[in-house]
Amino acid sequence: MSQVRVVTDSTADIPADLRKALNIEMVPLKVHFGTETYRDSVDMGSAAFFEKLASVSSLPTTSQPSPVEFMETYKRLAEEGDNPILSIHLSSHMSGTYQSALLAQSMLEDTVNLTVFDSLTASYGIGMLAVTAAEAAKEGKSRDEIVSMLETIRREQKIYFLVDTLEYLQKGGRIGKAAALLGSLLNIKPILSISDDGEVFSVDKVRGQKKAMARIMELLKSDYGDRPLHVTVAHANNIPYAEEMSVLLKEHFTIQSLNYAEIGPVVGTHAGPGAVAAFVRPA
Repeated sequence: MSQVRVVTDSTADIPADLRKALNIEMVPLKVHFGTETYRDSVDMGSAAFFEKLASVSSLPTTSQPSPVEFMETYKRLAEEGDNPILSIHLSSHMSGTYQSALLAQSMLEDTVNLTVFDSLTASYGIGMLAVTAAEAAKEGKSRDEIVSMLETIRREQKIYFLVDTLEYLQKGGRIGKAAALLGSLLNIKPILSISDDGEVFSVDKVRGQKKAMARIMELLKSDYGDRPLHVTVAHANNIPYAEEMSVLLKEHFTIQSLNYAEIGPVVGTHAGPGAVAAFVRPA
């Protein structure tokens, strides 16, 4: 029986060693500093990105993979054997990446055995889906079985994240300059999440990092009660915040598994340095 091949994009923020171990194919988005272009997590990793970000005056821009880049990946995988392909991507409400993959699929005209899946999430929310899919593929599950699993996880997983500074949300046009200045002066920490429709929204606003993290614990308790959880804590060049988040999670919940991930260049362009996120699903 052929094994499902899993494809994702670089905004899934899956650690490279885990991607390799699970044979997950990754198509990179790009980040642009003026005339310089870098492939996310290929030419530039998280640490190098945040180092460069600190030295520039204007915010970098990002771009999605082209349909041709997706086509090349799908055709190469198809040539390796008659394995079904499952391609899992950044929310269609945040980027054209998913549409680019769909366009590649239509251009291939059914010559490749391919399903494209809209994660309706970002960063390790996608990673959680792709890793689960790859693990299930190794166990011999069919693509239909895996898609059904992913639909359940997509409904049940929760993402809460904090940004360390409002500057990048303001630069990216998410909030006004006056709101960013006032929020920074008052040490306001917006708690952000991703809706069922795959869009970022503000859950709450709390003064101070510790109170914001405590509020996230309250939100997760409301979401899951005492159920055991799988958790990945991701951070944008901010290990202390990630460790603080992990300690609180262990204090408040039964954690079945706890992993760490680094927020990469494309997601980091919008979240900014210092962001920390909890990606959670029931065990």
